[in-house]
Amino acid sequence: MNQPDYCQPNALRRVVTASLIGATIEWYDFFLYGVVAGIVFNKLYFPTGDPLVSTMLAYGTFAVGFVSRPFGGIVFGHFGDKLGRKSMLVLTLMIMGAATVLIGLLPTYAQIGIWAPLLLLVLRIAQGIGLGGEWGGAVLMAFECAPQEKRGLYASIPQIGLAIGLCLASGVIALLTYVLSDAQFMAWGWRIAFILSIVLVLVGMYIRLHVMESPEFAQVKESGEEVKLPIKDVLTKSPGPVLAGMGARYVDGVFFNIFAVFSIAYLTQTLHVDKTDALTGVMGGAILMIATIPFFGWLSDKIGRTRIYFWGSLLTGLSAIAGFWFMKMSGGNVAIIWLSIIIPFGFFYASVYGPEAALFSELFDAKVRYTGISFVYQFSGIFASGITPLIATYLLKVGGGEPWLIAGYVMFAGVVSAISAWWIGTNNRKRLAQGEAIPLSAL
Repeated sequence: MNQPDYCQPNALRRVVTASLIGATIEWYDFFLYGVVAGIVFNKLYFPTGDPLVSTMLAYGTFAVGFVSRPFGGIVFGHFGDKLGRKSMLVLTLMIMGAATVLIGLLPTYAQIGIWAPLLLLVLRIAQGIGLGGEWGGAVLMAFECAPQEKRGLYASIPQIGLAIGLCLASGVIALLTYVLSDAQFMAWGWRIAFILSIVLVLVGMYIRLHVMESPEFAQVKESGEEVKLPIKDVLTKSPGPVLAGMGARYVDGVFFNIFAVFSIAYLTQTLHVDKTDALTGVMGGAILMIATIPFFGWLSDKIGRTRIYFWGSLLTGLSAIAGFWFMKMSGGNVAIIWLSIIIPFGFFYASVYGPEAALFSELFDAKVRYTGISFVYQFSGIFASGITPLIATYLLKVGGGEPWLIAGYVMFAGVVSAISAWWIGTNNRKRLAQGEAIPLSAL
């Protein structure tokens, strides 16, 4: 082969930067919706007269974005494995950015009636399709360009985009709620956060158009090893890794959407904490993750990804119990509330999210890897992420306003993911014993 199996340092830096910036934009767009759903959309687009029903309807459209993500993952994964990673990343960025800006311009229910929630639903589906193809391509570009012994670290860098994107989304909304009155924010202020996305999209588009293709994909193309129908190959030849990957993803989706999305509604509506304070706590956790995500990615290169993921899953689940206990017992003390979010979210959650991209990438061969990791990540997102705010809202009602059923649900997700990570490690050791080229960091 003429191409090296990894990028030279300068090219690697450009690829990683492009992946990180693009992922930041995508996550800003996607989770801006999640932040706003429980405090704006429930009132402006789903005015049922019952706050619980309105909130659940708003979170329902949030969930739809996750349902549409597997479709985006399969479609863009297919063409990413056939045509290349780079071109799909440009296209997904365009789809995501356009949908987000249009949400910021969308009339409310009071202005156009039933068309408002219907159009919001369509745009949310478009967001999901864009992000469905975005994540796999972004992490693969970094993973496949990095040297074998540093793939955990480099694949974790695009993952930081989630933290930066969430930090920007929470920070922009927190700033707007601070400088504007409630009436101004509800009337037009929230729209600014969505429309600002166009600036980020233009910057990301410029950077992504100036990076090279993944060396591993270039080798697949050169050798003519492309698979005719990647999704069929993934599902028929790798059913075990697919199921284990989705199980490992469970705690990631559940924990993130409890602490980054649902906690805002819980703190403001149940504990009557100021919106700005609640959003600032989430933003603080995201800031900490900017450091802890690459730390755990690096650590997975040193002592093994499945080991880090196994213990990280269990500790992340346990941290939710402590986090909700401190929220409940805080007595409104803002510092305690912030710590109850920042420590579980910013540190323990990073122990699974940091090594996750490399963990999933090593489940599949390069010729079907874009499709494989996109399917695992996005399909599992339906039950791991999309319906989590709905489940949490229901469990809070069943629990009489107490959060312990929610904490128990997060712990259950942690156990499922730990078992899945154990299976992946055991299977990788078997593959290594059979002579496959499995790096020790994958154990």
